[in-house]
Amino acid sequence: MTYDPPAFFSALSDPTRLRALVLLLREGELCVCRLVGALEVSQPKMSRHLATLREAGLLRDRRQGQWVHYRVAEDLPAWAAQTLAALAADLPDLPPYRSDLLRLRTVPARTGTAA
Repeated sequence: MTYDPPAFFSALSDPTRLRALVLLLREGELCVCRLVGALEVSQPKMSRHLATLREAGLLRDRRQGQWVHYRVAEDLPAWAAQTLAALAADLPDLPPYRSDLLRLRTVPARTGTAA
């Protein structure tokens, strides 16, 4: 995949997408249902945001029956990986990211979510 820096940073510019990405950076792989619960957004809205992140090359998805799980792409170019590493290091301690992480702990883990 060819990575386009403007598309990469554009994908990060939305607060909901950034919050979802921070959760994925901290937790590894999450289903849409857990992201919906942690971020308190509708499933269709979350799915659209995840699709934008996936199209920009930031995420990979894995289907398991009717469920879809998302994770941060492992094959990012160095500049993108370094950017995400900086986000993962600093943002989780700030609101609303800290609240999202705490809320995620209360969302039941499932085998996935419908996409």
